[in-house]
Amino acid sequence: MKLLHKNVDKDGEGCVALLPEESEDMWHAYNLIAKGDCVRASTIRKVQNESATGSSTSNRVRTTLTIRVENIDFDTQACVLRLKGRNIEENQYVKMGAYHTLDLEINRKFTLTKPEWDSVSLERVDIACDPTQNADVAAVIMQEGLAHICLITSSMTLIRAKIDQVIPRKRKGNVKQHEKGLSRFFESVMQGILRHVNFDIVKCVLLASPGFVRDQFYEYMFQEALKTDNKLLMDNKSKFLLIHSSSGFKHSLKEILMDPAVMAKMADTKALGEVRALEAFYTMLQTESSKAFYGINHVEKANEAQAIETLLISDNLFRCSDVQQRKRYVSLVDSVKEFGGDVKIFSSLHVSGEQLTQLTGVAALLRFPMPDLEDEENVSDSETEI
Repeated sequence: MKLLHKNVDKDGEGCVALLPEESEDMWHAYNLIAKGDCVRASTIRKVQNESATGSSTSNRVRTTLTIRVENIDFDTQACVLRLKGRNIEENQYVKMGAYHTLDLEINRKFTLTKPEWDSVSLERVDIACDPTQNADVAAVIMQEGLAHICLITSSMTLIRAKIDQVIPRKRKGNVKQHEKGLSRFFESVMQGILRHVNFDIVKCVLLASPGFVRDQFYEYMFQEALKTDNKLLMDNKSKFLLIHSSSGFKHSLKEILMDPAVMAKMADTKALGEVRALEAFYTMLQTESSKAFYGINHVEKANEAQAIETLLISDNLFRCSDVQQRKRYVSLVDSVKEFGGDVKIFSSLHVSGEQLTQLTGVAALLRFPMPDLEDEENVSDSETEI
């Protein structure tokens, strides 16, 4: 998604102009647009023209309309978002208040105006417009003296850094110079990884090279991490996958991504954080149920006690037509973040999102047990049975 224009005031009122560039962007648009919002976009309208003799002809004309959205329909197969609503701006072809359906498509810009942009909507705009936010796989393709650090999204590869250094050849009597040069090179690559790889998002880092360069670098990096007590690298050691490549040039990335081991690893990365969080929730529900709750009422009470470690919430809750309900969920998300909790927003089109929807769409893993809340749950259940 390309951000063309953004004008949101301190009260949250304003507009954002966006250009969807891929199918995933239409999903973001579907989650951004709510009933009551105003959308301006180019569209085709059938216009009736009456001649002096009384005969009429109809033409299809392209015009730009602004509608207040009353109905939203997302066609996942065609990746088209259909918005129905009344025209709210003067137009030579369409009367004020007349109904029209806008079709939002890839590579067709639109402007979205909201009476109030909340934190969840603004964060979605940032995620949609920053490709690095979606890059959950990183790759370091290297050979002696040359390395490319890349981020891989579902649709593109972004080269974030190129490290090109001269390393003295390994000759008799020149071994120390070679080792020093290699250490300098490895240090530069390690700093590049720390600068460009966001381990909160990236689930897998591919280390690829011909020969044993990748193994030497891997050993160097984690020896240095141990010496300097670099917890970021040590905590994410399991995310590194060593793989063979024919060279350190970026074109080698294609052969790396075709490797069956890499394909299997990358298949696991999509929404892996959400899947693991849901698994952890189910496990906790079975082993220590006083630290796992679902349903908005119980989750809100746990949040009041600042007990939520991880909040699991479905994105379809933010699409509800009831403004007060939506504000309730946004407020919950903001509050959990404020108290230092982790928030995972599940896609309702993903299997894990469907599972969460079956659990009311909102659940939480707690920092500490809340047996009183569990007792309250049992009482309310027994009252319901009566």
